[in-house]
Amino acid sequence: MHFIFSNEVVLLFDFWSVHSSAGMALSVLVVLLLAVLYESIKVGKAKLLYQATVGMSIPTSQLTEETDQDSSSSDSPPVSRIRLRWFFCHFGQSLIHVIQVVIGYFMMLAVMSYNTWIFFGVILGSAVGYYLAYPLLSMV
Repeated sequence: MHFIFSNEVVLLFDFWSVHSSAGMALSVLVVLLLAVLYESIKVGKAKLLYQATVGMSIPTSQLTEETDQDSSSSDSPPVSRIRLRWFFCHFGQSLIHVIQVVIGYFMMLAVMSYNTWIFFGVILGSAVGYYLAYPLLSMV
């Protein structure tokens, strides 16, 4: 197998068949945007994980004060609320991870069409996505 420069390719599904220069340009743009989305999800998942770990850490003194106050007035101690919040956060991160994996496999299969234009679209989209999304990590 080798890479080819061609305006004809079938990408991912039978209905995504390209036979013209305009169709190839549109397909490259779609694959580029898919790569940007992939990089954005990757950075967003890292930011969400950081915020979740910061949000889950509660000082011990605050926890004991809340336990003393809530023991008579509340039916659920704060520890169970923290565990429930952790469960929902972990579930959300798992869903985001599945979406990231699916997009990653779509990009891999697009590159495996061995079309050079599509390959360049994935590479450029990954670079642009990283360039745009990486500064969001410093805004934590």
